[in-house]
Amino acid sequence: MEKLLNKGYVNRTRHCVHLTRLSYLILCQLGLLMTDMGCVQAREYFDPALLELGNAPQARADLSVFEESNTQAPGKYRVDILLNDQFIETREVDFTLVKDASGNQSLQPCLNQGELEQLGVKVAAFPGLAKDGCADISAAIPQASTAFRFGQQQLNLSIPQAALARQARGYVPPEQWDQGVSALLANYSFSGSNSRATHDDGNSNNSYFLNLRSGLNIGPWRLRNYSTWARDNEGSDKWSSINTYLQRDIVALRSQLTLGDSTSPSEVFDSVPFRGGQLASDEEMLPDSMKGYSPVVRGIAKSNAQVTVRQNGYVIYQSYVSPGAFEINDLYSTSGSGDLAVTVTEADGSEQNFIVPFASVPVLQREGALKYSLTGGHYRSSDNSVDETAFAQGTAIYGLPWGLTAYGGVQGAAHYQSVAGGIGKNMGRIGAISLDITEAQSTLSDDSTRSGQSWRFRYGKSFVETGTNFSLAGYRYSTRGFYTLQETLDTYSSNNSPLGEQHKRSRAEMVISQSLGSQQAPFH
Repeated sequence: MEKLLNKGYVNRTRHCVHLTRLSYLILCQLGLLMTDMGCVQAREYFDPALLELGNAPQARADLSVFEESNTQAPGKYRVDILLNDQFIETREVDFTLVKDASGNQSLQPCLNQGELEQLGVKVAAFPGLAKDGCADISAAIPQASTAFRFGQQQLNLSIPQAALARQARGYVPPEQWDQGVSALLANYSFSGSNSRATHDDGNSNNSYFLNLRSGLNIGPWRLRNYSTWARDNEGSDKWSSINTYLQRDIVALRSQLTLGDSTSPSEVFDSVPFRGGQLASDEEMLPDSMKGYSPVVRGIAKSNAQVTVRQNGYVIYQSYVSPGAFEINDLYSTSGSGDLAVTVTEADGSEQNFIVPFASVPVLQREGALKYSLTGGHYRSSDNSVDETAFAQGTAIYGLPWGLTAYGGVQGAAHYQSVAGGIGKNMGRIGAISLDITEAQSTLSDDSTRSGQSWRFRYGKSFVETGTNFSLAGYRYSTRGFYTLQETLDTYSSNNSPLGEQHKRSRAEMVISQSLGSQQAPFH
């Protein structure tokens, strides 16, 4: 009995021991689980109350922003502003905390539309840029980004070159232009001859000629006169004033105002001599890199890249662009044609290569460029017997995308009305062409009314292999009833000469230059 009791006691003891070990294992597992859960949920926290130990109670600062690494407090910071790694200026900028898609916070600059415009951003091209408040640059401008280096207090704005309003190479602000000094000018040339007879009377003949170009500059105004003087063998003198005009620049319009005797532009209509006033575009007020015609080169850089442009094997342009879309619109104008070979060399050494077609005729304009003229006054003929009829003329030439140029104009006088329109195209390897038509109605001096059309075709092309350049090849065909303004007004002559039927029906012209080694021989 005692053995049985002892045996039972032992069994119970072993059972109790077994339960104790199992409980211990369960408790350990629960403890580890609770420890792991605590590690997942816990985060660093600093109690602001600790700052008040030993100090009087005060308003607690919000230190929650510092609970995340690499995060600074929002506010104003005086920073160096860099645009595509180029230093612009140093000033105070507001920074706000912004969460990204991952929920991470970072300081972002608060720049409004006006501030971005001062930095050269084409704000009108990106409606997403807020007019007031903080503009989201990254969202509004594709491939744009901002980076605030807090340690260096530098704000770097990475904005694609195509989104920036660049100044053309050679640009000088109008504020730095100089009108020159006030001065009186005189250029002249004089020639004379003396001839003596060999017979007995010994008579001699003398003749003289003076060509005088004089002027006066006062501030922005320039007065010019062209006159001639001649003395014949009989001793009679004759003064002739060829033209006199007053001229000044209109800087805001990149134009020139002319008052007096001059001639109208010849891009759309034939040039007409007049006495009156004219306001016309002046290409000489543009930087050299914006004169003449040149296509726009567009592309996309994957990184900070080097862009090289070659024409006929020669490098004519090289620059560096930031990641994103870029646009090169300030290539120097070159004569003739020759496609542009563009190479984009990325930061990793990889290359993109593409071709931009290029050829030109005189009427072509750069994309976005406007050339205009407004003329009014009286027709000034070299024949004093022709009436000085009042007339007005307006022309416009505008550069469109895709290598196109649209142009046109109107002419009006008491006996004449005409309208013209045309288009030009850079067709690359094929060359460049322009085609226009002029519709005119004329009333001649015999009161007969004529109407007709005139078609004009022009072509330009360079053959690099042979060195041949067709700088201009043109042809104009006019119907029987077509008269130009000058042909019409010349019929109103006091000597009643039969000029009414003396008008041109067609005209062809060609200018060819052929390279002969290092020399050029022009053929016309």
